[in-house]
Amino acid sequence: MADPRCTACQSVALEPGFIEDSGEHSRGYGRWVSGALATGIFGGAKLMGRPKHAITALRCTVCGHLELYVAASGDLDDR
Repeated sequence: MADPRCTACQSVALEPGFIEDSGEHSRGYGRWVSGALATGIFGGAKLMGRPKHAITALRCTVCGHLELYVAASGDLDDR
């Protein structure tokens, strides 16, 4: 991602970070899963065989707006 800009104020002062997932049995970071949400019999999301990508977060240090991006490649495995 070359020279990202805040979509709210057009600033280039963006601080990288990540979305934390601190739920039970979590990996510690959020993931984006391709496709619409489908739930299983116990209410959990069906994830098996679906592409998963790490979420990159950029926070504008000027206005506080948060931008979320997913890399075009770099699938995460099911570990």
